[in-house]
Amino acid sequence: MRRLADLVAFCAQYEFEDVIAEVTGADRVEVDGEPALERSRRAYKLLRLGSGSRRLAAALAPSPPAVRLERDYELFFPVFNHTHELYALRALPDWRSRCRVAACFITEVWAHLLPGYLLELLAAFDHIFIGTRHCVEDVARITGRPTTYLPQGADVARFSPWPNQPPRDIDVCNIGRRSPVTHAALVDLAAARRIFYYFDTFSGGSGRDQKQRTFRVADPRQHRLLLASLLQRSRYFIANRSRVNEPEHTGGHEEIAGRFYEGAAAGAVMLGEPPNAEQFRSQFDWKDAVIRMPFDCPDVERVLAGLDADRERLARIGHENARQAALRHDWIHRLEIVFKTVGLAPTAAMVERRCRLDELAARPFTSAY
Repeated sequence: MRRLADLVAFCAQYEFEDVIAEVTGADRVEVDGEPALERSRRAYKLLRLGSGSRRLAAALAPSPPAVRLERDYELFFPVFNHTHELYALRALPDWRSRCRVAACFITEVWAHLLPGYLLELLAAFDHIFIGTRHCVEDVARITGRPTTYLPQGADVARFSPWPNQPPRDIDVCNIGRRSPVTHAALVDLAAARRIFYYFDTFSGGSGRDQKQRTFRVADPRQHRLLLASLLQRSRYFIANRSRVNEPEHTGGHEEIAGRFYEGAAAGAVMLGEPPNAEQFRSQFDWKDAVIRMPFDCPDVERVLAGLDADRERLARIGHENARQAALRHDWIHRLEIVFKTVGLAPTAAMVERRCRLDELAARPFTSAY
């Protein structure tokens, strides 16, 4: 989807694709021609909902620009940022006949926003993976296919502060959606030259009330490199549950945002509101994985002062975050789940990457705080 969807939030999913290509030698198919694809989708939706026939809608809707696969494959594994991208599958008309096994990963799915006419396009897959836990059963029911929760992750090899640990000169890093209350208090501290506060200054936004601070990215790899460099140099990283300031979008469900995987991988001390969900408690089950701080925190200065009083504790938290991420939250750990589920053996490069991560996790404790 990277030619069609270039918002900054999607860079993490493209990072997953890059890791997959690195350890499997996979070819990446890139769908293009957004205007024609969108016209086709709209026509298909009207025909599908009006006629009640999926077959008739597929026959009468104009075909989007096609990408033809030139050979057969062992596995087809498209990665979608959200469910409304699924129509792009029609741009690959021969994907099922060319691939022995087919699975897909949809990063963000919300139960009350499920587009049934698009989800039914997944009926030909052998397995569906989704990045939100609460609606696994709903997706399985609509598609009729086995569906599994697959957590997000990070390129831990890129985000890890090891082996050449840089100094943590950034006091607080706060990017993406944020609380205006907490942000104002941190800006005051920065203006008084009390802290080095790194934050977004662009004015872009999307969604209802412009609550999602976003922008477009020309090169996902470069953006992930920049983000990793910032977090490796940050003492505190503000991380909150997915869409924390948009409860109307989540339908009351609490899910894990990608920020937690990135912050842990970089060995930062994370502050914020994690989701009250079993999947979070099981994935981040070590002490002080996240220091709980209200989303709206006018007295953030007091919180920081209290933590700064024990630099040894901060160093231990950062070390354990980086260690646990290397053991559990690299994209390779997610790809291993996919391969095991669909009955494929890991490649030699997958095994090698896992070994390198284990070596990172075994590094002795050092302090950069």
